[in-house]
Amino acid sequence: MTRDQDGRSTRWDDHRAARRAELVNAARKAVHRGGPGVSMEEIAAAAGTSKSIVYRYFEDKDGLRLAVASAVVADMHDALARAAKDAPTPLGGLRAMVRVYLEMIEHSPRVYWFVTRTSIAGVEVDDVGPDGAPLSSYLNSVIDIVARPFAEVAGVSGDVAAVWAAGAVGHVRGAGEWWLAHREAGTTSMTREELTEQVTLWLWQGPVGVLHHETARES
Repeated sequence: MTRDQDGRSTRWDDHRAARRAELVNAARKAVHRGGPGVSMEEIAAAAGTSKSIVYRYFEDKDGLRLAVASAVVADMHDALARAAKDAPTPLGGLRAMVRVYLEMIEHSPRVYWFVTRTSIAGVEVDDVGPDGAPLSSYLNSVIDIVARPFAEVAGVSGDVAAVWAAGAVGHVRGAGEWWLAHREAGTTSMTREELTEQVTLWLWQGPVGVLHHETARES
């Protein structure tokens, strides 16, 4: 390949990546407005193009959904990492991460459900995509972020911290999805801030309180 050919190839790759990002952003906006059942025609219209153009960049709706999921979880991961880094204390870091997660799913619940529980071709897809599982990968990567403040304050091994963090991440996700569903149905009056404080309290005082109690008893 000549230098000119290589330059044209690089420009084409950059153009294709930029166009895919534009289509993913348009899809997120379309889902935010229309819900998880939004059609490819509606997504194409939101992008100001045709469905055939969308299919040039994504093989099918499942492929587009996977790309949206990857973008969403990357945003979540970055936001949680910043929250943990900026917090003045380990407890503050945990509270900040719970708050950020709940803020993000509340801001666009339709996109969240599209990413996690969209039925495609009559099959329920939960955390599964043709190229991997972006939500599961996100949850696994967040475990390390959550484990660090716990290990710092509790003085436990990395494995113990990781086990606790895995349970904490699952607990936050489960509590958040329960709250989101019941909030949409109008069957809970709990506010996001109330849930943030309650979940943080459960996670923090549970294992941390037990470990401190055992340490005091042994000393």
